[in-house]
Amino acid sequence: MIERLRHGLIVSCQPVPGGPFDDPASVVRFALAARDAGAVGLRIEGAANVLAVRSCCDLPVIGLIKRDLDDSPVRITPLVEDVAALAEAGAAIIAFDATYRVRPVPVADLLAAVRGQGCLAMADIATLDEARAAQGFDLVGTTMSGYTAGPTPETPDLALVRHAAALGRPVIAEGRYNQPGLAAAALRAGAFAVVVGSAITRPEHVTTWFRAAMAQVETGPVLALDIGGSKIAAALVQHGRVLARAGLATDPQAGPDAWLAGIAGVTRAWRGGFGRVGAAVSGLVREGRWSAANSATLPVPDGFPLTDRLRALFDVDACACNDAQAAAWGEHRWGAGEGRDLLFLTVSSGIGGGVVSQGRLLTGSAGHVGQMPVAVPGGVARLEDVASGFAMARRAGALGHAADAREVHARRGEAWADQVWREAIAALALVLPGLQAVLDPALMVIGGGVGLAEGYLPDLVAAMPEVAARFRPRLVPARLAGDAGLIGIADLAG
Repeated sequence: MIERLRHGLIVSCQPVPGGPFDDPASVVRFALAARDAGAVGLRIEGAANVLAVRSCCDLPVIGLIKRDLDDSPVRITPLVEDVAALAEAGAAIIAFDATYRVRPVPVADLLAAVRGQGCLAMADIATLDEARAAQGFDLVGTTMSGYTAGPTPETPDLALVRHAAALGRPVIAEGRYNQPGLAAAALRAGAFAVVVGSAITRPEHVTTWFRAAMAQVETGPVLALDIGGSKIAAALVQHGRVLARAGLATDPQAGPDAWLAGIAGVTRAWRGGFGRVGAAVSGLVREGRWSAANSATLPVPDGFPLTDRLRALFDVDACACNDAQAAAWGEHRWGAGEGRDLLFLTVSSGIGGGVVSQGRLLTGSAGHVGQMPVAVPGGVARLEDVASGFAMARRAGALGHAADAREVHARRGEAWADQVWREAIAALALVLPGLQAVLDPALMVIGGGVGLAEGYLPDLVAAMPEVAARFRPRLVPARLAGDAGLIGIADLAG
């Protein structure tokens, strides 16, 4: 079975979830087309799809099941019952996530279950250490490289293929092999076979690649700005990539004209190198006019003509929107959203949010989760008044400790810091099921300096109240980290 795969192309027939090809009949057609074109194997998600393909195609099938779990980031065949379902459906090879992340079932137990079913086992790994630990498997796939931490690279991890192949097990190169030359390069690096998916079986992604490339030829790089309560970031962005960056601290009392003048100064060397400018800002933006959502975070006079000022300052066309809305679009287009509808929540100095619904970014006041009223002892407050980084600092001060959110995080384990940390997280966790019930996003992406701090996301999941499963949101970390707003506003401007 393994020898049939040597130096061949394995086609991953996994349509975009919820897309027009997401049904067993379409998966079968993709599989048959791949077979007829010379593929040596198939990678199929879902027991029903595996069964349908095996009924009419004799190529080796690598089967997997994807699940979204509340208590683990592991998605690929995370449970023993998934192994049994795939084996019963006819998968010859069963793939599962063998990374070192928190998981519901130990890797050894899943491997034993695969062996018990008489199937071959494929370890989907992200690092060389994980490849070393997977020597008991029949195949090692680089499937998870670039998807377990930080921004996802645009190119495949050929170095991991080369080093993993030197360990002696057959290595299946997978992940961002979206051009024929890259697949050939993987074989030259020592890959036993190469998996190609989106470039063949996800026309939605391919269409987006062409549109984005053509748009960038027309507009060139975009000057992207992210103006927040504590810092201002500027970058040249093209096709979801930051080409250059600069920044300065925000003086909240200086006012927007001074902030823009400072930006013009630190980006002077880029003049003539961009065709549009986009600004992601803390606060509300309507028809190009900027107002504060919370003056304690960033005092902005009502109706400041932001896009007019940007056009005059940089002599190019301009657009603007709220920073969390821009980040939501960035994560939808280039990050953790992977094209799915989402609610983005940024937890930093304040709390902001953005909503992508039916593939469209909602603007205006949509997503301003930090402004939601919540009950507090003695009255009502905004959510960000009790759950943000600034709120943590105020609460620490009330307990006699001059500490910002970063120090609160660093001093967890001390009673006062644990109290501040838990109170802020509990306030946010309480509203999440309600947001899920109203918006029904495929996932909630958590970003921001506080939101991406070590331990925050697991603690947020643990603090959520018990609700029906359909109202319990799936929380994932922002993949673009601090660049989400820059990349999102550049995409909107371009």
